[in-house]
Amino acid sequence: MVCGAASNGVHAQASTPPSSGVYTTQQAAQGEVLYQSKCTTCHNTDLSGDGMAPALAGAGFAAHWAGQPMADLFDTIHTTMPSDQPGSLTAQQAADLLAFFLSSNRYPAGPTELPAATDHLQLIVFDKVSPAPAN
Repeated sequence: MVCGAASNGVHAQASTPPSSGVYTTQQAAQGEVLYQSKCTTCHNTDLSGDGMAPALAGAGFAAHWAGQPMADLFDTIHTTMPSDQPGSLTAQQAADLLAFFLSSNRYPAGPTELPAATDHLQLIVFDKVSPAPAN
C-alpha cells in the first residue's frame, strides 16, 4: 500500500515515513561526480537535455515521472545509459545517479541511501506533487 501525500516529494510503503528522504546527500554528491563524467555530453551540465536526450531536472521531469516507481527510472539508467556504452553502469552507480537527479529536483535527502535494487525501488514512487521550489 502506498502512502498518501508526502511532504518530501516521494512516498514509499507505510513502513517508510513519508517525511523521510529516500537518498543521502553523500550519495547525491557521488552521483553528481558520475554525472559530470558520463552524462553531460547528452544531458548538459545543467540537466536540461539536448532535445534528443530528455531533461533530468525541472517541471517536465517531475511531470513525466509522477506516480511511477523509482525502479522504472533506475532500470532505464542501469540498462540503457550512457548511450555510447549501454549497460556499463553498476547498479550502485545507477542508484547514485538517481539520487543526484532527486537532489537536483529538490526532493529532500534523508538518512538512508537509495537502494541499488529494483525490487526495493518498486516500493518508492515519485509523488504526484512537485517538490517545493528553492528559496
